[in-house]
Amino acid sequence: MVNEKLYEEYETLMKQRPHVVLLGAGASVAAIPNGDKNGKKTSVMKGFLEKLGMQDTINGLSLKTNSDNLEDIYSELAASEEYKEVCKELEKRIYDYFASFEIPDEPTVYDYLILSLTKKDLIATFNWDPLLLQAYKRVGKITNNLPHLAFLHGNVLVGVCEKDNLIGLMDSKCPKCKKKFTPMPLLYPVSEKNYEENKLIAAHWNLIRQYLKKAYMFTIFGYSAPSSDKSAIDLLKLGWGKSEERNMEEIEIIDIQEEEILKATWNEFVHTHHCSVNNSIYASSLGKYPRRSCEATFDRLMNCEWLDSEKGFKEGMSFNDIQQVLNPLFEEETQAPKMLSHPYVLQ
Repeated sequence: MVNEKLYEEYETLMKQRPHVVLLGAGASVAAIPNGDKNGKKTSVMKGFLEKLGMQDTINGLSLKTNSDNLEDIYSELAASEEYKEVCKELEKRIYDYFASFEIPDEPTVYDYLILSLTKKDLIATFNWDPLLLQAYKRVGKITNNLPHLAFLHGNVLVGVCEKDNLIGLMDSKCPKCKKKFTPMPLLYPVSEKNYEENKLIAAHWNLIRQYLKKAYMFTIFGYSAPSSDKSAIDLLKLGWGKSEERNMEEIEIIDIQEEEILKATWNEFVHTHHCSVNNSIYASSLGKYPRRSCEATFDRLMNCEWLDSEKGFKEGMSFNDIQQVLNPLFEEETQAPKMLSHPYVLQ
């Protein structure tokens, strides 16, 4: 017979574990499918030089690569002293391009994502664009119980004070020395990335590794794990560990690629069948059971409860609609119980 007190302690510990979400370029594409506030769309690395207005400059160089992929071209430029100035100009244009994005006024996938999690959770992103932080800033007016963020390749909206070792939004000042923040360095797309070279980026990688060790759920959203990112995958494995050691945890993938391809890509992270694939955030545990994804998933798998997937987020909601869904959850969170309840169990 199960000791009820021990089981309750176990259940509480499991439900209090983090939900970690990893974002790739596909997440930003999903956030602004029709473009940003000004109609500007995000771009993949292939053919990106055309958008930066650098194609003619690159065509005039004697490069070995015939690729039109930014990573291939930048890697060769960065390795040559001869192209140092071209490389600097390319970096500036990349930074300026991404810094110009503005989030639309209506809720985006990033608003839903941030509000689906709480302070025990983490969103880690490979993306340079400011959209995630712009969403974070405005949903902070709804609640301050929000997930932590990690920027694995840097971000154009993150500012740094190296003197006081603090970060903040680029348009603000260091709270200690009152000087303006300087831009967070971006990790540009060289084929062999060094995640330890910059101490700030190294710290963000350490953060995701620590969170992955404790995570109950791990969601990969729009990140294809390209072969050129082998060092990144190796670092993620250090945090997650061997799949056979994660027999209680769940992995979710949100992507529009074929399910077989996605499962093969992340096979080394998945324990047997503990993986689900969805083509949108609304079909995932984040969208169906916002702010209680770990609690609801534990109840479904371990307590054999039937869940109501119609009480969460729906595409096209207004901010007022979102608040109507979440207000009862916010209220319970302010009372800080050891184990949060949720409205997603079928009555």
